[in-house]
Order: sequence, then C-alpha cells, then structure tokens
Amino acid sequence: MGLLKIFSGKTPQDLEQRGDSFAQANSWGKAKIEYEKALIKLEKTSGAETASKSRLEEKISRTKENLAREHKKTAEDMLEAGFYEDAKQYAELALELTEESHLRDQLQELSRDLDHHIHKQIQLEIPEFKVFDQPQEEPPPQQEDNGEWRALLGSLPDEIQQEYQSYGDEFKAGYLALNQGDFENAAALLSKALEDNPAPDSFIAMELATAYVNLEKYDDAQPLLENFIRQRPDALPAYQMLCEIFWENGAFEKAEALLSAVPQELAESIAMYLLRGETLYQAGKYAEAKQYYHDFLNNYEWNEPIARALAKTHEALGEMANARNIYRQIMDQCQSCRTRIDPLVKLKYADLCFSSGLYTSEVLELYLSLAQEVPVNAAKCYQKISQIYAAQGNETEARRFQLIAEKLDS
Repeated sequence: MGLLKIFSGKTPQDLEQRGDSFAQANSWGKAKIEYEKALIKLEKTSGAETASKSRLEEKISRTKENLAREHKKTAEDMLEAGFYEDAKQYAELALELTEESHLRDQLQELSRDLDHHIHKQIQLEIPEFKVFDQPQEEPPPQQEDNGEWRALLGSLPDEIQQEYQSYGDEFKAGYLALNQGDFENAAALLSKALEDNPAPDSFIAMELATAYVNLEKYDDAQPLLENFIRQRPDALPAYQMLCEIFWENGAFEKAEALLSAVPQELAESIAMYLLRGETLYQAGKYAEAKQYYHDFLNNYEWNEPIARALAKTHEALGEMANARNIYRQIMDQCQSCRTRIDPLVKLKYADLCFSSGLYTSEVLELYLSLAQEVPVNAAKCYQKISQIYAAQGNETEARRFQLIAEKLDS
C-alpha cells in the first residue's frame, strides 16, 4: 500500500491511494470517505475494471468495520465517563456501519444499556412543577447533529480536535462539505473561515488547500501549504499534498528538496520513506526507487507498505518474477502473523503467476478463494480457473467453470 497522491481528486486511483494512506494511519473515517469517492468516480468511468471496483468495495467494507469498532470503543469510554447521549450517538453510528453479527450483538447490548442510563438520568432531572406556575417560553429547537462532525473530529489527535472546534460554524460547514466531496462549496466556506481566523498557523489553511487540490487549483493551494509548513513544520499531510502538486507539475527536484528539509522527528518516519520513494517512482527513476526500497528492507525490519511499493516498482521495470516473489512474501508474513491477507495482494500474486504460465494448484485455489471473497470479480476468477484446468488437462472441470463464468457474465 503506497502512500501516494494523498489528496488528489483527479483519478479513482489517486483517491484510492489517499484512502490507503489514511488506512495505514488507522484514520478509518477518512479512509472510508476516500474509498467511496474513488468508487463513485470509477463507476462514472467508461470501461471501469471489475477488479478495481471489487477491490474498492472490499476496502470500504473493511474500513467500515474498523470504524465501527473504533466508534464502539468511543461509546464505551463515554459511557464510563457518564456522557450517555454522546455514547448513544457513537453506538448508533457503529451499528449503521457494521455487518459483523457478533459486533452487532455487542452494540445492541451496549445501546440497551445506554437507553437505561439515559432514561434514569431523565427521571432524575424532571423538575417539580407548582400548580400556578406560568408556562415558560421554550427555547428555539436546535438543529440535530447527525454525528458526522463528531466522527470526523474523532479521527484527529485531541489537541487538533480542540483547535478545529474553535474555528466556528463556517469552518465546520466547510470541513463537512470537504469530506462529503463538495469541493466548490468547501472552498468558499473555508475561505470565509480563514478570513475570520487569520492566524498564520491555522489548520484552516491546510483544509482549504485540500479543497483547492481536489479542484486542481494547484496555484492556489501551493502558497497556502508552503506558508503552513513554515508555521507547522511537523504537519505531515501538508508535505503529502505539496509533494502531489510538485509531482503533478513535474517539479520532482522541488519535491526532493522539500523532503530533504523535514524536521528530524519526521525524517525517519515510514510516511517520509514512502514519500521519498514515490517521488523517485513518479519521476520515472525506477532503478533508484528499487534500490531505495531494498536498502530500507535490508537495514530495517519488515514493513508491508514498503514491500508493496517495491513490488510495484519491480512491475514498472518489467521484473515480474521479483514482484511476484515480494507478493508471496507479503502473503507468508500475513500467514505467520495469522492476519487476513489483503485480497489485492492475493490477486496481484495470482495474476502475475497466471501471466507467467504458472498454472499451479496454489494459483487455482487462490482464484477460488478470491471468487468467494470478492464476488463482483468472480466471473474473471472462474474464467482463469477454467484456463488452469484446461492447461492441466482436466477438460471436464475446465468446461464446468467456463459455463459458470459465462452465466455470471450474462
């Protein structure tokens, strides 16, 4: 999973890569939003690949489950602190997101517990009324918060949450619009918010730059980001966006100069290693990028995002056997740690084996597994299974899976 064009609105691939970076940072809410935007954009593209669509649907499902678990933990913490109404909102958000039956059972039990506490609290707060008291004027009803604002804030560090809450209603509306993909409206609202909060280190500048990048207004975004980095040199997302602008403009030397000047606490982070490697890749310096990723894996412990970036670089160099071996390594690492293998890694490995004529039983089993894990891609998997059986001389199974593939495609 490469940390690539993090904030681009240009292609589905760019949006998916932005979602990958958020997922790597466990920012599940933001990852979900980016994957959903990528899927919407992909579906509008003529001849959209079924494999890409199924991969995005799988990532959306995975991020929703992670986000649901995160909301459940927040709800439990708020319950313990006595904030029952807030906890109830997070529990309901989690229920809307998850499809896991066990987690749903836990959330429903938590929700019932919160209902009990809320009811008990209401009973304690009911005032005593005197018979001849004059009726008091009720305050105007407040607009109900649907929880999205709180959910978005919940993905940020505590100190940044406090700053975002202090920026006012224009910023809140603009930030919500930004995360809903309404970039024109977001830019207008965030510009007004920046006028109202002109502090040079305000995070509003970075969010406004995000809207501009999504609108491909790079000339407007670049000075905002450069000034923001001078004020907050530890703000990783700003470096990511500025690198994307430089990549888009072919200014690779500027990207390299920017990354060489980051503070020491950021310089050794995985995110920075990935940005430096991706800068080499975007510049077409595939051999240098390959060596860079190899050096990392030789000098440091195993890291899956680095390994994926290396595999992608081998593919760009036409070194398919090397790429295939790295995807095999990633799968082995997941199995040794007893963690779920990303279907994209399985698909990459299986397709590279298939294209090399390695029609083995292992590859056949991988395609059978992928057909179950990603049903929208099942027809293509069954087509390849049919070809593998044919290569093995099993015409009966080859014909059977060919018919299944044709039925799914019809």
